[in-house]
Amino acid sequence: MLVLLGTAFFMTILDGTSLLTALPAIEREFRAHGTVVNWAVTAYALAFAGLLLLCGRAADLLGRRRVFLAGMSLRVLASLGCGFAPSVEALVAARALQGVSAAIIAPAALSMVMNAFAEGAERNRALGIWGGIGGFGATAGLLLGGLITDTLGWQWVFWINVPVGVVVLVLAPVMLIESRNQARARSFDLAGALTVTSALALFVYAITGVPDVGWSSHHVLGPLAGAMALTGLFVVIERRSKAPLVPFGVLRSRSLVGGDLLLLVTGMAVDGMLIVLTAHAQSVLGWSPVRFGLTAAVMTVAAVVGALVCQRVVTRVGVRPVATVGTALLGGACLLLTRVVSEHSSPQLLTFALLVFGAGMGTATVCAQIAAFTGVAERHSGLAAGLADTCFAVGTALGVAIAGSVVAAHAPTPVTAGPQTLVPAHQTAFGVVGLVAALGVVIALAMLGRRSAPVTKETAAPPVDQTVPDRIPA
Repeated sequence: MLVLLGTAFFMTILDGTSLLTALPAIEREFRAHGTVVNWAVTAYALAFAGLLLLCGRAADLLGRRRVFLAGMSLRVLASLGCGFAPSVEALVAARALQGVSAAIIAPAALSMVMNAFAEGAERNRALGIWGGIGGFGATAGLLLGGLITDTLGWQWVFWINVPVGVVVLVLAPVMLIESRNQARARSFDLAGALTVTSALALFVYAITGVPDVGWSSHHVLGPLAGAMALTGLFVVIERRSKAPLVPFGVLRSRSLVGGDLLLLVTGMAVDGMLIVLTAHAQSVLGWSPVRFGLTAAVMTVAAVVGALVCQRVVTRVGVRPVATVGTALLGGACLLLTRVVSEHSSPQLLTFALLVFGAGMGTATVCAQIAAFTGVAERHSGLAAGLADTCFAVGTALGVAIAGSVVAAHAPTPVTAGPQTLVPAHQTAFGVVGLVAALGVVIALAMLGRRSAPVTKETAAPPVDQTVPDRIPA
C-alpha cells in the first residue's frame, strides 16, 4: 500500500518540477511570450494550493479511497490534455486540472498512510519514507524533465503520467481499503469551502507576483486584501456552521499547530534557497541545467538520508530536539552559502552546503509531519493531511516571493558591470532565508513536545464502529 500511494505521490511531485525544464521547448513550440507560458506553472500552483484543504476534508467525508481514485482518474485525463494541447491557453487550462488532481490525491494518499500505520515507530518510519519520496521526486523532476524533453519531446513530460496512473487505478481498488466517518451526517459546508478556497488562491496569486512587481504594487496589495477579507469571513462562517469544513477543536492541538507552522517555515526556507541558488548558478556561474540538476542531486540524497534517519531518532528521543537540529541545519547551510557564493564559487564548498541543507530539509519536514499528525483522530486525518500540505505549499510560494524580492531590491538596475554584481544580492537573500530557518528553530523549541503529544478529548480517536470499512481484506 505504501509503495502504491508513494508512487502516486512521487508522480505528483515530479509534475511540479519536470515542467520547469520543458518551458523553453513549449515556448518555441507555440511561439508564445515567456510570461504567457509561465501561466502553465502558475495555474497549477493556484489550483493545488487553493484546493488542498477542501479536498482533504472531502476525503474524510466521502471516503479516502474513493476520493483518491477520482483524483487519479482526473490526473490521467489532464495529462493527456496537456500533451495534446493545441495552444498555450489549452495547456494552461489542462495544467489547472492537473493542479486540481494533485490537490485531490495528496491529502487523500497521506491520510491513508496515517491511518494504515499506528502512531509511534510504525508511522514515523512510514513518514520517513514518504519524506524521502518527496525529496527524491523534486530533483528527479529537474533531471528527467530535461532528458525527456530533449529525447522524446515536451509532450512526454505529461504523457508519462498516463501509464503510471492506469497501473495505480487498476491496483488501488484491490490494495486500498475504503474508510470514512459514518458517525455524523455528510453535510457539506459549501460557504466555507468557497471562501477558504478563494482566499488561498488569491493569497498564492498575490505573492507569486511579488518578485516581478514588488510588495507595494496594487497587483499584490489588492489580492492580499481580498484574501484577508475572505479569511475573516471564513472564520465567521465556520463558527456558525453546524458541520464546519474545519472544526476549530482540531486546532487546539499544540502539536498539530506547531507541526503545520514548522512545515510553513520549512517550505519558505527550501524554495527560498532554491530560487536564489538557481539564479546564481545560471546567471553568475553560467552552469547548464544538467550540471545544476546533478549538483542539486547531492542535496536530494542528503534529504532522503535525513528523512530516513530522523524518524528512528524521533522514536527514541522525541520530535522537539530532532526538529530543532533539522531547522538549525537549514539556517546554518544558508549562512554558509552567504560566504560560499561568489563569481568563483568553490564547487566543493557549495556541495558541502547543499549536503547540510539537504539533511536539514529531510529532517525538518519529517519531524513537522510527525508532530502535525500526532494525536489526530482517524475521522480528521484527511483534514490534518490537507492542512499540512497547504502549509507547505503556501510556504514554498512565500519563500520564493521573499527571496525574489530581496534579490530584486539589492540587485543593480540595470546590471552594467556583469553578472558578478548580482553576488551581493544573492548573499543577502541567502541570509534572509537563514533568518526564516531560525524562526523554525523557535517554533520547534516553543511548540513541539519532547515526546508525543497527549491525546485530548478533541483529538481522541472515535470508537471503532464509527469508521466502517466498505470491504474487509482477506
